[in-house]
Amino acid sequence: MTILSDVKALGQQIWLDNLSRSLVQSGELAQMLQQGVCGVTSNPAIFQKAFAGDPLYAEEIAALKQTGLSPQQRYETMAVADVQAACDVCLSQYQAGGQSGFVSLEVSPELSRNAEATVEEAKRLYQAINRPNAMIKIPATDEGIEAFETLIEAGLSINLTLLFSRSQTQKAYAAYQRGITKRLAAGLSVENIRVVASFFISRIDNALDTTLPEALQGKTAIALAKAAYRDWAEYFGSSSFQRLAAQGANRVQLLWASTGVKNPAYPDTLYVDSLIGAETVNTVPDATLKAFIDHGTAKAVLAEHTDQALADLAAVAELGIDLEALAVRLQEDGLKQFEEAFAKLLEPLA
Repeated sequence: MTILSDVKALGQQIWLDNLSRSLVQSGELAQMLQQGVCGVTSNPAIFQKAFAGDPLYAEEIAALKQTGLSPQQRYETMAVADVQAACDVCLSQYQAGGQSGFVSLEVSPELSRNAEATVEEAKRLYQAINRPNAMIKIPATDEGIEAFETLIEAGLSINLTLLFSRSQTQKAYAAYQRGITKRLAAGLSVENIRVVASFFISRIDNALDTTLPEALQGKTAIALAKAAYRDWAEYFGSSSFQRLAAQGANRVQLLWASTGVKNPAYPDTLYVDSLIGAETVNTVPDATLKAFIDHGTAKAVLAEHTDQALADLAAVAELGIDLEALAVRLQEDGLKQFEEAFAKLLEPLA
């Protein structure tokens, strides 16, 4: 038994926010699963780092550069193979109940404002991976949420990413419910559709702390998470969703992303210790995972002190800070970072 097993017993899954060929082929990922890790997430920045630093890619990159494939097709060839391999390692987790063992691959960040192209690419990648425990990751822009609804109707499992506010997350839930409703109306099964809504944490505090009094520093992101968790419980406990659940629909799970601490003044496990709650996921980078295993605390605290969290959010608002406007800006910043990372990873593949 490890602390990760304790977290799993409390109803939360810890996923690794990293993927590389060496991680899979060395057996390290399988070992992490034995310790209690329950899934894997990837993004363009993760693959850019992997391609640049993992020697296992060198030979394939050289071979792919001799083909007529475009740089993006060369990237996809390697990324799809890595996700397939990770899915295979995680398959026993998935087969234990379909709740965990997922591995996600992101659509091109260049498509974030094109719903139709996002749908096409998501379906194409899902078919290329051809694993039951694959998730396609799409950003929660307005166009992304439109695509998300269509993809749920089509029966895909989705990681909806770059959520920074309660209202963005509520829009995602509504789109999910519409997609599920349409699929059920067509007489199709919804039981195998799984969705995580990736709510980003540390970037919120990082953006706000310099503008806040000391008493509120390091509190806004966790307060938002607690409030979002209450919203989640209300939404998926409602009679309208319960009718869908009776027909096999699964609840969306909140996933806490960006949980590595950016401010060295804070405990390095702050955004893991503080966000443990049933039916949630926390995706953590390697350093945060190691720190949590070494000195983290496994206690279900996410549903505690929600009234204080709401009071903290009210205090932030009283300072004239518009958290919804901040969420829009942070989402734009996140898209820009992914676009830059994507362009950077394609350069050596040209």
